[in-house]
Amino acid sequence: MAEGDQAPTYADVAAAARRLAGQAHRTPVLRSRTLDESLGASLFFKCENLQRTGSFKFRGAFNALSRLGPNHPVVAFSSGNHAQAVALAARLLGLPALIVMPQDAPQSKLAATRGYGAEIVTYDRYREDREQIARTLAAERGAALIPPYDDPHVIAGQGTAAAELLEEVGALDSLFVCLGGGGLLSGSLLSVRALSPRCRVYGVEPAAGNDGQLSLRSGSIVRIAVPQTIADGAQTQALGRHTFEIIRREVADIFTVTDAELIEALRMLAERLKLVVEPTGCLGFAAARSHALAGQRVGIILSGGNVDAARLARLLAA
Repeated sequence: MAEGDQAPTYADVAAAARRLAGQAHRTPVLRSRTLDESLGASLFFKCENLQRTGSFKFRGAFNALSRLGPNHPVVAFSSGNHAQAVALAARLLGLPALIVMPQDAPQSKLAATRGYGAEIVTYDRYREDREQIARTLAAERGAALIPPYDDPHVIAGQGTAAAELLEEVGALDSLFVCLGGGGLLSGSLLSVRALSPRCRVYGVEPAAGNDGQLSLRSGSIVRIAVPQTIADGAQTQALGRHTFEIIRREVADIFTVTDAELIEALRMLAERLKLVVEPTGCLGFAAARSHALAGQRVGIILSGGNVDAARLARLLAA
């Protein structure tokens, strides 16, 4: 098992799957003949927008928290989805949770996090360091700090989504995964290498926040300013140490898409699959639409569906 700074492996993903059994939803894989025909490929959409708390983040949060002792306090920092995931996992496990969230986080994510019973401290994402705030609070409270992505147990939990997809549909030629801090992508890479080793895995970032792409090209972690993008779940400034090492070693490439491409992907998913997917969750599909995939079996992870109804309406009307 991954401990401390030890890099996670597929064995850790398999162990996480056992912990998550009966706790996380085994989310459906949806198909669309119309979308298949538009790309000339067979598309398999793993619907993590239908996961508990509305995103894949529940997987990593529950896996990490389940390893703590009874009543152990936890602190996390997140733009929203990890916040909700830690809050619910903490409630299920009977642990007190405090979450550091940006003051401009979507109201639905703030409300949901409070609704799960967590205490919230807000910060200015453009002026303050959320990780330092969280570390200070964790030290003051004797709490475990649960990062949103750069943690072996979080990575292992996130990898269970791709593992489920491959177990259900079999080997794939390509897999498109959204990329913020890299937890979902690095965990997916661990699963793909074990279960479908010939599959090419692509990370997808917003064009305004291509730190992962820059890091892959340079061979070291590149840090950028907070990106201005509708994909609020991918407004990270840098990959993590653990996530970068896995991504650098295993990913086929990292692509970027514009906000306009995200809106079109969001619209198509709403119209054809009848799904509510947040902009970040559309990253993989938006990239798949612009690449030559004829004849391939293509997996796409729809990472989350936490978007305010009013904001969704504005995006669809754009």
